[in-house]
Amino acid sequence: MSKFDEMILVVNRKDLFNDEAHAFNGFLSQSDARFNEITKTLDDYEIKRRGDMEEDESYKQLVSYTIVESDHETLVYKRLTGGGESRLHGLHSIGVGGHMNDIESEENIKEKMFENAARELQEEIGLEKEDLNAFELIGLINDDTNEVGRVHIGLVFKVNVDKEKVFTNEEDTLQLIWSKREELKELGNYETWSELIIRDLYE
Repeated sequence: MSKFDEMILVVNRKDLFNDEAHAFNGFLSQSDARFNEITKTLDDYEIKRRGDMEEDESYKQLVSYTIVESDHETLVYKRLTGGGESRLHGLHSIGVGGHMNDIESEENIKEKMFENAARELQEEIGLEKEDLNAFELIGLINDDTNEVGRVHIGLVFKVNVDKEKVFTNEEDTLQLIWSKREELKELGNYETWSELIIRDLYE
């Protein structure tokens, strides 16, 4: 199946941002009053074909984006040539994730979100559910300054793991790096969402 035929979770932008009253760019912490107002609207998710949503700015596609930490280090990964979307090749990222799908066995959007995020961690870096400690939703990431960003919103999770259990079966397309938090910025060359999170959360 083409990725464009994938059925994904989306939310109407007008409802999500309350007619732009709650719109933001960058990382929005759960301590911000807008966080609760925005996440309340996720209950009104719809299921749409991904290909139809890629250029429809009236909807935001829900994307999990999980920061993986082990003690005082944060996982950074680099997409090498041949892996994933070409626009991300050569860029560093601190978020493991992907588009969210409907999970019929889960009744509410919160559980669907966590199941989607956990699935991405298993697929990308081999972590099983029992490996995930202090797994929580810590904020949102949004960037309306470019075409890709205007049709996506990231649900930012954080999880603590044993770094010895993290691995990739795609060493030819994915490079894993553990970095001390205070040294994250020094790596540079980050994709936009990671750049914004490092700016707003770690500096």
